[in-house]
Amino acid sequence: MGNGYMGKILRVDLSKQKITEEFPDEKALKMFLGGSGLATKYLFDDVRKGVDPLGPENELIFMTGPLTGTTSPSGGRYSVIAKSPLTGFWGQANSAGYWGVDFKRSGFDGVIFQGISPKPVYLVTDDGKAELRDAEHLWGRGVFETTSMIKEELGDKKFNVACIGSAGENLVRYAAIINDLHRAAGRCGMGAVMGSKRLKAIASRGSRKVEIADEDEFHKIVRKSVELVNESFIKMSLETYGTAVVIDLVEIRGGLPTRNWQTGVFPSVGKINGPAIVDNILVDRKACFACPISCGRVTEIKAGPYVSKGEGPEYESIGAFGSGCGIDNLEAIAFAHYLSNDYGLDVISTGSTIAFAMECYEKGILTKLDTDGLELRFGNPDVLITLVHKIAKREGIGNLLAEGVKIASERLGKGSERFAMHTKGLELPYYDPRAAKITGLAFATANRGGCHITAYVQAPTFLGIPIPILREEDREPFDPFSEDPRLAKIVKDMEDAFAVFDSAGMCKFIGLILPADHWATMISTVTGWKDFDENAFRKTGERIYNIERAFNVREGMTRAHDTLPRRLLEEPLPEGPAKGHVINLDPLLDAYYELRGWDKKTGKPTPEKLKELGLEELIQKID
Repeated sequence: MGNGYMGKILRVDLSKQKITEEFPDEKALKMFLGGSGLATKYLFDDVRKGVDPLGPENELIFMTGPLTGTTSPSGGRYSVIAKSPLTGFWGQANSAGYWGVDFKRSGFDGVIFQGISPKPVYLVTDDGKAELRDAEHLWGRGVFETTSMIKEELGDKKFNVACIGSAGENLVRYAAIINDLHRAAGRCGMGAVMGSKRLKAIASRGSRKVEIADEDEFHKIVRKSVELVNESFIKMSLETYGTAVVIDLVEIRGGLPTRNWQTGVFPSVGKINGPAIVDNILVDRKACFACPISCGRVTEIKAGPYVSKGEGPEYESIGAFGSGCGIDNLEAIAFAHYLSNDYGLDVISTGSTIAFAMECYEKGILTKLDTDGLELRFGNPDVLITLVHKIAKREGIGNLLAEGVKIASERLGKGSERFAMHTKGLELPYYDPRAAKITGLAFATANRGGCHITAYVQAPTFLGIPIPILREEDREPFDPFSEDPRLAKIVKDMEDAFAVFDSAGMCKFIGLILPADHWATMISTVTGWKDFDENAFRKTGERIYNIERAFNVREGMTRAHDTLPRRLLEEPLPEGPAKGHVINLDPLLDAYYELRGWDKKTGKPTPEKLKELGLEELIQKID
């Protein structure tokens, strides 16, 4: 097909061990781009209402975008889509590194898995060819060992591997898929879906070029974009301290979730922040494919109980394993992150579930009889590490915690639902919206559940950074405590823009730095779509966001699901700059639904909105 696409999508029927090829038409590509957008279109059309997320009828879809494998800044990402076993709704995970590029260069834009294999297998894609191989000898092995064994078996270290570890095999509901050893498609339990299908890995190698429609203009806009990135505060900060640079900026506003969101102030933040990593465990920096920012941290712990070397920790793992669990031992946090990569666990959900269990223990809801004799107290690093092992293996108390906080709290009862920190079943990321109000609206309305990168409104709120991807009139700083309904427009526009990023194969950090017309020009010059301008960029994002929502509505989502934990709505923060604050969500939601063209009572996209976006075929399907 050329011009940003390889023109082929694999369909793998694991039950029949059969591989076929499909050829997406240009209309579908122009409407949904690729990545999560095109994959969601397939999921909506192929997967009937009400299927078991861990059953044979659910599909697991890996999809790259038109910028994946090009020299556009950070053009190396891919998305994984399925019905989520954690939420029961639309599930999506996204990852970078190099695997997405290697998969695309092997000759395919994506792969759709259906059915359940009678035995463990892995898929090999290699310069236009695809085959399933036996993986029984790999089952039970961690990500690091699996990756090494597959490369040795295939006889070429150029093969790149995306795989699951024990957590995915054991159907931990928030299991991740890991590529390049340390890059995670982490959220919504895509690793559990992969494990349910007895699919251990995808190994890819290829030398095929991604064709570009207008190479001269493309390279001009790429050079200009890289210049802008190199001048940005975001690049300087991330390159120096990685994503951990954010932790001080959030804590200083009193919004760093601590001891399972009981407060937003963590007095020991200096022991676990970006400078602490640089001073104590950092050995190198690492960039993803075609990225001008080296925000990855290569770290090493050389002595003591947590000896290890790998990548991380990132901001979210510092929040989840650190302040969230009341732990200020940086080496334990880094080791928990490292173990999560090897087991294939989402660090946010893992740390959040442990923090929830610690509060349940301290409130007497869990006792030693329930916890295998462990004292689940905040601040205990050894208990943290023990629980990571138990969750991945579903051993003892780990079997309950492997279900995630929503299901665990429903089983435990006794008021624990109040402090089960999730939205739609997905554990919340580590920004307390009581300290930056529209962040709460973004968490509540995210299609996949509690998510910080469906709309990274933390940038203009917690971090106070002007965001060029927004329309010019919306870039001015504003009070983070404001609950002005007009700010709902920022959430909507960020959601739409980020839907494009996940569909085109771009990094959201880079996305924050560049204006929308730059991204539209990059997509236009790659694909040859002359009419893909800034308006088309925003309309495409809106279309993708609405088909995601339509999938959720079909699965039973209503306005009642667009909410936050009661702790955030009813319990004021007890200290710090945000002391006394809660969130008044309903006025923000009303304004948001009006902007979206969704029914205010149900949260359902209206027929008029679906027609406007060219999605009229969905109207009958979500009634």
